[in-house]
Amino acid sequence: MAKNLRWKLLIILGVVALSVFAFYPPDQKVRLGLDLKGGVQLVMRVQTEDAVRIETETTADRLREQLKTSGLAASTVTLVNTTEFRVDGVPPDQDPAFRGLLTDIELTYSRSSNAGSHTLTMRPNIAIQLREEAVNQALQTIDRRVNELGVAEPVIARHTQDDQILVQLPGVTDVARAKEIIKSTAILELKLVEQGPFSDEAQARQAYSNNLPPDLQIIPGNSEGGVQGMPATVYYVVRRVPAVTGRDLRNARPSLDENNRPAVGFSLNSEGATRFGNFTQANINRQLAIVLDNRVFSAPNINSRIDADGIIQGSFTNQESSDLSLVLRSGALPATLTYLEERTVGPTLGAESIRAGVTAAIGGLLLVMIFMVFYYKLSGFNAVASIVINLIVLLGLMSYLGAAMTLPGIAGFILTIGMGVDSNVLIFERIKEELATAKGVKQAVAAGFDRVFLTILDTHVASLIAAAFLFQFGTGSIRGFATTLTIGLLSNVFTAVFVSRTLFELVLSRRQVTKLSI
Repeated sequence: MAKNLRWKLLIILGVVALSVFAFYPPDQKVRLGLDLKGGVQLVMRVQTEDAVRIETETTADRLREQLKTSGLAASTVTLVNTTEFRVDGVPPDQDPAFRGLLTDIELTYSRSSNAGSHTLTMRPNIAIQLREEAVNQALQTIDRRVNELGVAEPVIARHTQDDQILVQLPGVTDVARAKEIIKSTAILELKLVEQGPFSDEAQARQAYSNNLPPDLQIIPGNSEGGVQGMPATVYYVVRRVPAVTGRDLRNARPSLDENNRPAVGFSLNSEGATRFGNFTQANINRQLAIVLDNRVFSAPNINSRIDADGIIQGSFTNQESSDLSLVLRSGALPATLTYLEERTVGPTLGAESIRAGVTAAIGGLLLVMIFMVFYYKLSGFNAVASIVINLIVLLGLMSYLGAAMTLPGIAGFILTIGMGVDSNVLIFERIKEELATAKGVKQAVAAGFDRVFLTILDTHVASLIAAAFLFQFGTGSIRGFATTLTIGLLSNVFTAVFVSRTLFELVLSRRQVTKLSI
């Protein structure tokens, strides 16, 4: 046997061995999708009105701060509803300065004035845009969170209505934890504490004679370290406008506090770090409230300038610390979610689907084998061997890459059988044409493979482009089919061209062949 042929056989055997090792035993190494393994299906509604309200509140708070710094602190800013806020008490002689502050705001809000009162109403097209962006951002955030959960082949897509989202999580057993992580708003804000903690909200209001300034707010929080005489929930008076928010986060990770208790460490991006550094330097020896989802988790003292890194302390378990890090890394949801439907899919239907799919695949493979052997005689066994090796390599690569097997994936397997047959038919027919020109068997086989290679490559590249579009624009099940198709196309080029040719060369190397059974 020629040395070159020996190396080709070793490569084929090595690839097959690695592929078998990757997926055997299948029940442990082949990941199954929701339609085969079971799992949970959730339908959620994005409360898009929250996104509109948050935008209005943020704009009103920002204007309130600008009025204070511009010497117009006597003016009051009041929220009317989710799309409107009102500014009262602007002196007539300062009206030009006030209008100057509205230059950017009036791009989003229309203004109407009446006797020194100015009402700013969100423009309808802006409200529609915010609602649409809220759903899109929620889709992206949920997708990041689910991917960090390690769920194979999840489906995250819009449901029947524009503000509804469908989430399918194959193989998820801890449904409550998955729902909590998906639903958690995870809005992080770092705010300056003005007073507190107080034992109840009424006490916090009494500190301001029940007339809380509009630039302050009362937020509940955890009693740190079990302060004597303090209840489990206390209340802080904090600045309404945060120094930095979760949008300024670069990273979040599980960590430990100074007492080796679970905590969450975070890092800010460059812009947030600069702003936070200036803020902390100007407020040394004051308390900083770390607010998550409108609750103070801790309120440490600012002892020195803090730039990029910080820590969130609280009564966390290790799992809670890990989950909070996950939702902070994935970004805050733009609006709250409400669950409309929860459906647990059992594996019984999946087992039936697997049996039906495997039966269809085996039935198709047997029919192909019979046809190839009947039509191409002994050369048909070559095609059968290359198709079987193709399926083994395909299954092995899917296991290596962690791709989940779904019903569309099984359809991809069956399609791969057809692609393998198509490639072999092209090669065999070309070999027959070369034999008809009175060439020798070895020359005809070599010419057949050489001249068909570009045709096979062209058809496979075209199919890969189609698979890429399916993966880019399809949902979870379509992506599963595209993944299987892509891997099958790549393995088919290897088996149809390299494996099949090597098998021909192996047969032709052992004796002088004057006639080929094809």
